[in-house]
Amino acid sequence: MKVKLFLGKLAIAILGAAIAILLFVLFVDKKESVVIVPDGRTTQLTNHSVNTAPQIDLTYAAEMSVKSVVHVKTLYSNDEYQSNPFYDFLFGENGRSQQPKASVGSGSGVIISTDGYIVTNNHVVEGSKLISVVLYDKREYEGKLIGQDPYTDLALIKIDEKDLPKMDLGNSDDIKLGEWVLAVGNPFNLTSTVTAGIISAKARNLGLNGNRMSIESFLQTDAAVNPGNSGGALVDTRGHLIGINTAIESRTGSYSGYSFAIPVTIVEKVIGDLKEFGEVQRAFIGVSIRTVDANLADEFNINKIEGVYVADLNEGGAAEEAGIKKGDIILNVEGKDVNSSAELQEQVSKYHPGDKITVLIKREDEKQQIAVILRNRLGNTKVIKSDDLAFLGADFEPVSSQDKYRLQINRGVRVTNLRSGKLKNEGIKEGFIIYKINETPIYKVDDVKNALQNVKDGGVFISGIYPDGSVKYYAFSLRSKE
Repeated sequence: MKVKLFLGKLAIAILGAAIAILLFVLFVDKKESVVIVPDGRTTQLTNHSVNTAPQIDLTYAAEMSVKSVVHVKTLYSNDEYQSNPFYDFLFGENGRSQQPKASVGSGSGVIISTDGYIVTNNHVVEGSKLISVVLYDKREYEGKLIGQDPYTDLALIKIDEKDLPKMDLGNSDDIKLGEWVLAVGNPFNLTSTVTAGIISAKARNLGLNGNRMSIESFLQTDAAVNPGNSGGALVDTRGHLIGINTAIESRTGSYSGYSFAIPVTIVEKVIGDLKEFGEVQRAFIGVSIRTVDANLADEFNINKIEGVYVADLNEGGAAEEAGIKKGDIILNVEGKDVNSSAELQEQVSKYHPGDKITVLIKREDEKQQIAVILRNRLGNTKVIKSDDLAFLGADFEPVSSQDKYRLQINRGVRVTNLRSGKLKNEGIKEGFIIYKINETPIYKVDDVKNALQNVKDGGVFISGIYPDGSVKYYAFSLRSKE
């Protein structure tokens, strides 16, 4: 009896187990995952993410670049230290109001060759009587000014030394928004200072110089830059130079989040010209342009917002000779897209007069490639050298403070040693004081050369005064006949 009872209960248990298994197979969701977790690990099935972002190490770039950045110290006399738009942008227009007779300045520079060539900003050394260069290891040298270009705010200086730690050049065209960069310089005389940030924007035109000849296509970064950083290096994560730190946007004169650097593609061309020719061989395409935006597109029924609009052409200029027409849209230069005046200037500035470049334009919605032979400021393709002022047939000297006071002028250079040349042919006499060429005020001898680089269509209009107080004006053309 007990055996039969036991067997009955066992049969019921087996039947119940079979029913449970059947119900499991029929009703449990077969999509449910079964996870086997090895010992020592935990697994989270929801909201799980893996951080795969690369870790940026800037220590190598910092270590390499600080050795190539120098401290540039300058000495000025009060008469020579004239107003400079880049200085005013940093410090305000009252920055020089209470200067002593001798003023000192401070900036940075970058060694670009082992034999002592150093690039810096023009506004760091402009008008200085003495340039002193202090290396990373505290050695100090007198710097010689090789050349300067106010239109890009770059200058080249040289020290007499060998085996210096030069900085390799990068490619600012290839740098992308968001890439990490370092700013290296000497802010507030704090030597060998390194700050980090990212590329915030490219091809910024700030209008600092206010001169139509100026080239501004800045790299914008949020790396901290302050007074004293000017002329220092903007480097990539490999420690390669991609820009020369030049300006900050600030209401206080100190860093407030925006800083700007001249891209190395411009630097390399300008410094190469200064080293070889003594001045920049500036190439011109000969167009006046407008950025294509929504308003322009609506005005001229342009179906796509891209490129730059050719608003006008210089008569006999490179673009006109090549067949570019008013109303064309320039899309790229040598394969590099251009969508603003700054971008077009930057691309053209890489070339020399006489170089042939390919320009992609759009005309009536049809694209075509046009070959353009670039020209110099005089309208030809010849090299312009530093001694090209010899054609004027005169030397120039500063005007004394006494003569300025007597004649009630605040600037000017005096014509001396007049000989056969352009000035004599136009009737200018020795002793004439030039205080303006076209719209450029003349404060020092170098301003004469710089002003002649800014002539339009070769025309020169000189304003000045003779020692007896008589004001005279002279006009002539620089354009040579080919």
